[in-house]
Amino acid sequence: MLINAAFAALRQVFSPPLRQILWKSLGLTVGLLALVWFGLTKGIAALIAAHPISTDYAMVNAVASFLAGAGLFVGLAYILPPVSILVAGYFLDDAAAIVERTDFPDEVPGRAMPLGQAMLYTVRFAALVLAVNLAALALLLVPGINVAAFFIANTYLLGREYFELAAARFRPLPEAGAMRRHHTATVMLAGALLAGLMLVPILNLVTPLFGIALMVHVHKGLSRDRLLMPPASRPPVTQDRDRLGAGSPRPW
Repeated sequence: MLINAAFAALRQVFSPPLRQILWKSLGLTVGLLALVWFGLTKGIAALIAAHPISTDYAMVNAVASFLAGAGLFVGLAYILPPVSILVAGYFLDDAAAIVERTDFPDEVPGRAMPLGQAMLYTVRFAALVLAVNLAALALLLVPGINVAAFFIANTYLLGREYFELAAARFRPLPEAGAMRRHHTATVMLAGALLAGLMLVPILNLVTPLFGIALMVHVHKGLSRDRLLMPPASRPPVTQDRDRLGAGSPRPW
């Protein structure tokens, strides 16, 4: 199921409707980071001009200003993926709706989260991804450790967030979380695909759209498998009762 879902998601990412969302989100991301870089470099240049490193050699101040700008460029490039997740997050419900409509035309479409809840969810998600990236950047001088930490953390984080986002279009968030926990192995494998994509420069910019397209297919597949299971083999409906409440439906 997961392999088929990955190929279907890859096909969707480069389809005209999702490609339009991709260019829109990338344009906003690059524009936002360019404004941040321009403002910070101007601020650093003004600071160096007011408090010069050397009053005798103007070249030293010019080199310091250039190195600061170059360092900011590298740092902002490193956080480009999490910022793209923040920007693309505002289009993910639209992307999920496109995938549902084109790949599952005979099924009932999901419902988008309320705008306020979706914004809070996206900001929280982007903040977590940014924290993981900054932690990996801090471990940059520890060979092997930073890559492993980055991969493991993003496997869990991306799998959890994108699956719950796709599932929440069809069920309450607590129930989406319970479904994710029940299918931890499958969701973690899907998260590993996304974490691996995050490690590839340039391609990591398509992670948000690929992630939501992938998880729409994973959620649909798991929901379908649950309905096709013999009654005796289905997980008990009392699982996570304390978290969800005794009256919550368990369509999975």
